[in-house]
Amino acid sequence: MIPPSTSSAKPIGIIGVGLVGFELARRLIDGGKAVIGYDIKPERLIEFARIKGQVAAGVADVITACDLLLISLPSHQEVTALLELQAANLHSGLTIIDTTTGDPASSEAIASSLKQRGIDYLDATISGSSRQVRDGSAVMMVGGDPTKFAACQDLFALLADATFHTGANGTGAKMKLITNLVLGLNRAVFAEGLAFAEGLGFDLALTLKIMRRSPAYSYVMDAKGEKMIEGDFTPEARLSQHLKDVHLIVEAGLVAGLPMPLSLAHRDILEAAEAAGLGRLDNSSIIRMMSSRTTVPPAPQP
Repeated sequence: MIPPSTSSAKPIGIIGVGLVGFELARRLIDGGKAVIGYDIKPERLIEFARIKGQVAAGVADVITACDLLLISLPSHQEVTALLELQAANLHSGLTIIDTTTGDPASSEAIASSLKQRGIDYLDATISGSSRQVRDGSAVMMVGGDPTKFAACQDLFALLADATFHTGANGTGAKMKLITNLVLGLNRAVFAEGLAFAEGLGFDLALTLKIMRRSPAYSYVMDAKGEKMIEGDFTPEARLSQHLKDVHLIVEAGLVAGLPMPLSLAHRDILEAAEAAGLGRLDNSSIIRMMSSRTTVPPAPQP
């Protein structure tokens, strides 16, 4: 249960109330904060209003109403386009907390541009799915000015179980790629392990129970185990979104002179999964690419 908190004079703004943005907004509202938001999808705004969020008529209304703005969009391409379109409404003294997973160089460029206008920018990436955000078990990795990071501690305490300052702007985005590399490969290996067990004739529930007690255990077994076994691919974090992250991981690794053999193989598997129509499903649906002998029900319609 999030402890109540006194609302500030101005609401906190949020742009993008999709899977993750919605749960961020919910945690702020449950924590006693007034939140004004906008999303291009009307159905998301209906859900946002249901949790007592203030629905804005457009992005400009969100920006002008707040001094603290959260952004939760698919990539930094959307973030950059948004900020360019809303340049006239971005006011000095505004603090932007960008939870989007994207290109670290874009974070650096955005921060540099906004700083010239008296606007603080933190790339505050999240390790965890929408379910982990909802449960308060997510981790935030924040790049940017340390003084501004410290000033936002009360907000971060509402949003995540732990928050780390990673360094200058761009480092939050870099650390997200690092954690996503390990998490994504872990998920893929776990999926292949379940497929392997099925192929050898083992019951998957028993296999999961044993792996949870073995040195092979990882948190992904708790987060995705039942979803993979039951074929419940209701999205908590979409496969296509992780593929976008893997493209960034591979690019950054190759630029750094690293061979990235596992991530390259992972990219190929995810690209095949997206081509097979799994992109809008939960990233646990990667199990469908591991073996035709894996017993999972047909994927639900997105």
